[in-house]
Amino acid sequence: MTALAHEATETATPHSDLDEALWLAWQAAVEKLPEGFHAEIIEGSIEVSPTGRYSHGESANELRDSLVVFLAGSGYAARQDMNVIHGRKVWIPDLFIAPRDAKEHVTEDGIGIKASAVELVVEVVSPGRDSISRDRIRKRRAYARAGIPVYILIDDYDERGIVTVLTAPDPDKAVYDDEVRAPYGTAVTVPAGPAKGFVIDEEITGALRVKA
Repeated sequence: MTALAHEATETATPHSDLDEALWLAWQAAVEKLPEGFHAEIIEGSIEVSPTGRYSHGESANELRDSLVVFLAGSGYAARQDMNVIHGRKVWIPDLFIAPRDAKEHVTEDGIGIKASAVELVVEVVSPGRDSISRDRIRKRRAYARAGIPVYILIDDYDERGIVTVLTAPDPDKAVYDDEVRAPYGTAVTVPAGPAKGFVIDEEITGALRVKA
């Protein structure tokens, strides 16, 4: 999906009263959150979650370190700890890929980067029913609805550990049409976008973290 098509999807939807109310509430909430927490707007709700545990950060940072090398000289960069904005929705992925020089894609208020510039998102699934459903279900729909081309889930809690690579988003249906699932210890290759050809293997998922 091209950036122009993605931009058209993003700007064509008017904001509802609920969207505006949530946006204002989110802006007020982020100023008062204690250190170590962040807030997102996902499918009509403000969701607050803590910083992930060590293994969560380890996976995200191992992946980012590898992507930095892979993307060198490509015009794209791997980013963390930034707001991704789609209309009046806000997400903070564990990792995403966007143009290295993204100034033209920053929202007018400077609060984050537009989802139309994001080529790939990664979520490392945290424990707990709500955290798991957030990444596997709600964010999966949200990212597809925004037309983000590639969504990767690193999931310790799916069987003995699964990496899922989702591509070919259908924004109208809020689904990804293509899905590849690979058990930890089995290499999986990103099939599209700036990270096309990048391999996620046991150096990233951590062979010792496979559950007995």
